[in-house]
Amino acid sequence: MRIDGAGQQRGHVLLVAGDTARRRRTVQIEPSANLAALLLLPVPALLGSDLPTDTTYLDGVRDQNALLVKLRTAAATPGPLLVYLSGRLTVDRRSHQLCFALAGTTAATARYTALPWEWLGTELRHRPAGLTTVLIDLAADKAAWPLLREYGAMPAPDSVEVYGTVAPPGFPGPDDGHVSTYTRAWIEQLRRSPRRPADSRLHALAVGAAALPPGAFVVPSAPQLAAPGVGQRHASPLVTPAQPPVASTPPQDRASGGDESRRIPEPSAEPSRPHPRPTPGVPPAVPETAGRAPVPVRQPGPAQGAPAAPDEQDPRPWLHALARQRRFVEAARLAQVWETHILQTFGTDSPQATHWVEIRADLAKEEGNLVLATQLWISAGRTRLAHQAPDDPEVLTTARSAHYCWTKIADPVRARECGPDLIALLSALPALDPRHLLTARHRLEHLRDVPPAGAGGRSPAATRHDEA
Repeated sequence: MRIDGAGQQRGHVLLVAGDTARRRRTVQIEPSANLAALLLLPVPALLGSDLPTDTTYLDGVRDQNALLVKLRTAAATPGPLLVYLSGRLTVDRRSHQLCFALAGTTAATARYTALPWEWLGTELRHRPAGLTTVLIDLAADKAAWPLLREYGAMPAPDSVEVYGTVAPPGFPGPDDGHVSTYTRAWIEQLRRSPRRPADSRLHALAVGAAALPPGAFVVPSAPQLAAPGVGQRHASPLVTPAQPPVASTPPQDRASGGDESRRIPEPSAEPSRPHPRPTPGVPPAVPETAGRAPVPVRQPGPAQGAPAAPDEQDPRPWLHALARQRRFVEAARLAQVWETHILQTFGTDSPQATHWVEIRADLAKEEGNLVLATQLWISAGRTRLAHQAPDDPEVLTTARSAHYCWTKIADPVRARECGPDLIALLSALPALDPRHLLTARHRLEHLRDVPPAGAGGRSPAATRHDEA
């Protein structure tokens, strides 16, 4: 969530430390330590916004109604909102609903002392899309863990993005007994990045860097998209429906004479470990856009000459289909979730992770976001160059893609921002056609003397350079 502009008046950060999660005498999650560590971060970095922001810090709260009032106040803010919850996930035995345990909550008193997950969704579901993030660092108790696995998700309204982890009962907790590994990794990624990444990217990097306990529940995660009726975040309020929703069917490709396969690049090598395999015969569920129901598409039968079904382990056919229908928001969500899984499985500098950066770059190019596409291609090129030879065909192809997208950026200011990084990448590739580096340097020199063009317009100098 990155908000810049005067259209919204204020933002809000709500940090809540619930009940401490313990394993016998060992602390699994210490919510107070997590909140203290988060408070050391500048609020603009924490929220992803330079707007004036109110911060509410609740540590040791015992009254569910008092917390509800604070949550309701935070939900009423017109600007961006971050809600952070750390502690223990439990169950109301009477209603059989997940609850966020507050200080002093027991199995017998959860109904009256814990915050039902449903209340969170009720308060947040009316907020505009794109302004609300819920970040969780929880440990489930023995009653909550089977129910969470049965649900398969932490459902949320359309307008809310939920990121985080839920640890299973019985894990020993962090070695130092203080800040949990996911929150620590999230903070480290914020401090390490010169420019704040999006929350989805922060989550992916934190999951990849954190030493999560075996079997930890990651929200969102690729397996949630792989099973029918699971991972449906768009339920309102935050309760699992009585009947599981039916997974939406990815759109069918229409016949085309062009080579559409280049939109989503093929992997250079098969991963050393397979992706989570979806349920046989059921395609992965595609995330819905806010305010729009999934569009079911009738699958043609074999007698109608239907193409062969894509590999059920590979989400790229569904990304390709979404991109062809220009459903880029859904495609980006699906790509981010699978990238999170790849980062957790193979690591941030792995070839598999780099390949998914390139997939996101290609999606950004198709959407017309050439600045993001250029930045992603440059990032992928740097990573490949750190592990591959400068004359490797994959390295050269990535660099050429970055150069192509950069030449199409219309805004001289944004093009100038990307120019030095691009030239540094091109300069490190002696096997690349020298005309790429020459034209990039020539264009950057022209851009330095060009005043900013109007919104969406091209400067005359940049246009003359492209035509030349």
